[in-house]
Amino acid sequence: MISEKKDIRALSKDELRSFFESIGDKAFRGTQVYDWLWNKGIHSFDDMTNLSKETRAHLSENFVINHIKVDHIQKSNDGTIKNAVKLHDDLVVESVLIPTKSRTTACVSSQVGCSLDCRFCATAKLKRMRNLNPDEIYDQVVAIDKESRLYHNKPLSNIVFMGMGEPLMNYKNVLESIEKITSEEGLGMSPKRITVSTSGVPKMIKKLADDEVKFHLAVSLHSAIQETREQIMPFAKAFTLTDLRDALEYWYSKTNRKITYEYIVWKDINDKWADIEALVTFCKYVPCKVNIIEYNPIDDGQFQQASSSIIEDYIQALEHNRIPVTVRRSRGKDIDAACGQLANKQ
Repeated sequence: MISEKKDIRALSKDELRSFFESIGDKAFRGTQVYDWLWNKGIHSFDDMTNLSKETRAHLSENFVINHIKVDHIQKSNDGTIKNAVKLHDDLVVESVLIPTKSRTTACVSSQVGCSLDCRFCATAKLKRMRNLNPDEIYDQVVAIDKESRLYHNKPLSNIVFMGMGEPLMNYKNVLESIEKITSEEGLGMSPKRITVSTSGVPKMIKKLADDEVKFHLAVSLHSAIQETREQIMPFAKAFTLTDLRDALEYWYSKTNRKITYEYIVWKDINDKWADIEALVTFCKYVPCKVNIIEYNPIDDGQFQQASSSIIEDYIQALEHNRIPVTVRRSRGKDIDAACGQLANKQ
């Protein structure tokens, strides 16, 4: 049941201070409430213990806190944890905690479903229901930080926007969530530990550069040949490689920060020498590194992992051209938590 009361986390600190002044209270009450909501991450007005019972009751009468609920947890053999996250309107997204020896990473969702149509991705088969609000993204991070401390005895160290949805199709809310995550009044995380991954929306990549964001940018590339990329990611007909290249050159000119290209190699799709040469050429336009990602099947059998010899050919060609390359082994495959597998099966 969706409440008709306003979600208090939609208010800025100044708006909260003005609210308290409007009811004849002190403005600093708004600062106290803001601290409870964002720095302490509470989900109930009753937990705001430095406010009077009367003030807490007044808040409950006027506002709600539409927090998320981790509805279901799955644990992988490799330590990965997948959360089924229920939103206030009973829609569900998934988020993932990915642990390694040196770090724990939160993979968060930005949309219910997805705006785009990548054929290899399970999330793309879901209809986009709506964008997530900034607080719903923020709550995913808070929940995973708690799990990181509980199950791995260390705080969350990194965040990637690589869950469900295309982050740049929810631009305003994604940036507001990152502002809260990095603020000292929020979680205080460094933007250098945050990566936003996009399938490649040129106009919005340029806007990121103009907005002088401090986080890292990753692009889900998968082919540097236009016709092939259109087969893999049909939306690429509208967002061409030429436009993407132009946007990335603009990004680098404004930010001086490298791009990360995410790249899956599939059998009989992008496993020819021409595909390798095209990627090498594309990588020379803007300083970058390449993450070759292990493919995670989504049951239809249409896409299959390329042979290890082809992967090695890619690596050698990139290294020969002094382009940094790593091979990323997927984690959480046994619980459908790996890259491209998030589909709300629960």
